[in-house]
Amino acid sequence: MNKIKVLLLATDCELTTILYDGLKNDFVVEKVIIEKAQKKKDILLRRIKGLGLIRVIGQILFLFFNKFLMFFSKKRISEIKCDNKFYSASIDSSVVLNVDSVNNDETLSYLKKSDADVVVVNGTRIIKKDILNLIDKPFINMHVGVTPKYRGVHGAYWALVNNDFENCGVTVHLIDAGIDTGGVLHQDTITVTKADNFNTYPYLQVFAALPLMKKAIYETSNKVFNIKDNYLESQLWSHPTLFEYLKYRIFSGVK
Repeated sequence: MNKIKVLLLATDCELTTILYDGLKNDFVVEKVIIEKAQKKKDILLRRIKGLGLIRVIGQILFLFFNKFLMFFSKKRISEIKCDNKFYSASIDSSVVLNVDSVNNDETLSYLKKSDADVVVVNGTRIIKKDILNLIDKPFINMHVGVTPKYRGVHGAYWALVNNDFENCGVTVHLIDAGIDTGGVLHQDTITVTKADNFNTYPYLQVFAALPLMKKAIYETSNKVFNIKDNYLESQLWSHPTLFEYLKYRIFSGVK
């Protein structure tokens, strides 16, 4: 029996490597298209336009603070990877294609000739409609949050801030033109310990998502689309500001 072929569209980060490593033995990973990081200036201007200058300054201050927090996160991250038998794997360079954007002509050209049964997405910018409509194959996203309640970024962190443990988790969903608004295929929660913090939640989430993603790939490649409606309110979340993080850390104990 031929293995299902998967095309991975992703950003260059360790979570992508974990996702690749978790899929490569069950499926044929035809290609890993790695999107170049967006220019910081463009990101800042877009955030300022959408969120306002004061909030973006607070987010930048948190990013600097988080470099300090990351130093104290490394041991727990290593424990999570060890618990899930992930030992510093890497992506086979022969299947990697680096592109400036998942929406550019190079990506479009590859998709046209691809034999993949399913396109798996992790962490890229919003994929344009002409890319999504180019091939008659499902595009599936791994989102580190329970949608639609925790769309955007840092879904586990915001769920903990809201004391919403039953929605602190991960979603595997179909992709449409919106931000984490596609039909939900599978969801699960994560268990957070006192040792976990802002930087370790995504690692718990990606390992929780792997069996869900495998199941979704098997199902959608066989034209099975069991869309789940959890009737949750829809909300889009962004990065915390330094003030917000310190407030919730001190008064709510959310790290």
